[in-house]
Amino acid sequence: MSLGVAIKGSEGIVLAADSRVTLGAQHEGGPRFVVNFDNATKLLTFSGDENKYIGAVTYGAAVIGLRTAHSYIPEFEVSLGTGDRPTVLEFSKRLSGFFLQRWNEEMPKDYSGPGVTFLIGGFDPKEAYGKVFIVEIPGHPEPIQRNPGDKDFGMTWGGQLQTVSRLIHGYDPIVPEILRRRFELNEKQVNELVDTLRKQTEFQIPYQVLPLQDCVNLAIFLIRTTMSAQQLAIAVRGVGGMIEVATITRTDGLRIVQRKEIHGE
Repeated sequence: MSLGVAIKGSEGIVLAADSRVTLGAQHEGGPRFVVNFDNATKLLTFSGDENKYIGAVTYGAAVIGLRTAHSYIPEFEVSLGTGDRPTVLEFSKRLSGFFLQRWNEEMPKDYSGPGVTFLIGGFDPKEAYGKVFIVEIPGHPEPIQRNPGDKDFGMTWGGQLQTVSRLIHGYDPIVPEILRRRFELNEKQVNELVDTLRKQTEFQIPYQVLPLQDCVNLAIFLIRTTMSAQQLAIAVRGVGGMIEVATITRTDGLRIVQRKEIHGE
């Protein structure tokens, strides 16, 4: 489950994610139950000066085989080798190819659950503004750019998105399907109705003028609000643990705003 957020602002990129891993478990002959671990790392950073302008967040399937996406990063970094600074698209393709191979090696052929998604953000050499790409493994491994263009700023989020979608769009993600079934609408009619609904209800955020600090505040607000709402609801509490946040700017590269640290008692 979880919740990942990537914001492309005019001053830089913000990446944020919670730290909860939710697994279904079952003892032989017993009922199925849910187990949570709140110290997972879903904000991914990469070693090497050539990779200091790129980061990622992950959400969706908690594990590939028996391991989290973060646990594979050392292998991914070794596969990169050393070289010139990559573009965000080049890096996204390499990350996608690596994790698609891991998925095909580790996941059962009859698996029917959610895939694992990566939001990759960063800056190309000599580019003024950042770029964000989304990769979905195994269904859509080809990177798709979000908010492309120098004047197109905005936010991408995924995972357990009910609370965020209600806050930002003004309605639950299931609403389009409810409308389609209730009024027997075709896809074009649903899209037109949803477009009209969004124009009337969407929370207006001026991403093009939003300072980087406000982008950080927005990402934390959405993840924290989701956690608080889930604590009061009868639902899967898939978002939890510490909220990890990083910024990426053209001049400074990736900087951690807040992150878990290993500690004792």
